Amino acid sequence: MSYSGWKGGEKYTSVAQVRASASEKTDHARGPGDGPKNRLGRVLMTKLKVYKGSAHPHAAQQPDSLAAAK
Repeated sequence: MSYSGWKGGEKYTSVAQVRASASEKTDHARGPGDGPKNRLGRVLMTKLKVYKGSAHPHAAQQPDSLAAAK
């Protein structure tokens, strides 16, 4: 939601619109709800990185999909 300060100046964006434009925003917004609700949780959220798809710049980590692990 954004607000211009004028009457009737509220602008809302639905979750479907955010998912269509940038799905990593919804994943990043969901992160704090999954972690602890204290100082540690706030520090962990500063380190959270969300990437679209399986491509990422971290060469040391080789994640597998859950289907391939079974």
